Amino acid sequence: MIIKAFCAVAVIVSFASAGCAQAAAPCDTEQHHQFDFWIGKWKVFPNVKGASQVATSLIESLYAGCGIRENWMPASGTGGGSMNTFSNVTNQWEQFWVDSGGSAVHFTGGWNGTAMVIQGLWPQAGHPNALSRITYTPLSRGRVEQLGEFSYDDGQHWSKAFDFIYRPVKRSADRDRPR
Repeated sequence: MIIKAFCAVAVIVSFASAGCAQAAAPCDTEQHHQFDFWIGKWKVFPNVKGASQVATSLIESLYAGCGIRENWMPASGTGGGSMNTFSNVTNQWEQFWVDSGGSAVHFTGGWNGTAMVIQGLWPQAGHPNALSRITYTPLSRGRVEQLGEFSYDDGQHWSKAFDFIYRPVKRSADRDRPR
């Protein structure tokens, strides 16, 4: 009788442990790591030869890899940040941007094979339905290009708003880890 009870407890503990192990890493999927190339501490420059640094940006992996937080710290102007996550419900990446100028934008999108592309409604003066699209492209030497564009005609035509190059302050071993 004692042996049967012990075996039953061992089976229950085994199932509970397996459930805990699975629940401990729900974001350890290929999709959840598609934006890891952006993680790190960066010096940000306009994508123009000889341009001066315009910002520092700290991009951190949080919550067991389920979130990526951006801290945008410009040399002057409006600072802000975003929270980014891959949604298993929508099967898309989502970014929630907030800045000290009062902007709050929800972007959605995903990895297109060469870059992370997200898009959202970001009203502008005279354009209450302006769309914003941001493309993050990993480059050589650990750099990242961030291209921001606006459309005032429901995505038929796009105009460049900014084009930045993120240069790593120091290499992150996690960012270089093969997936």
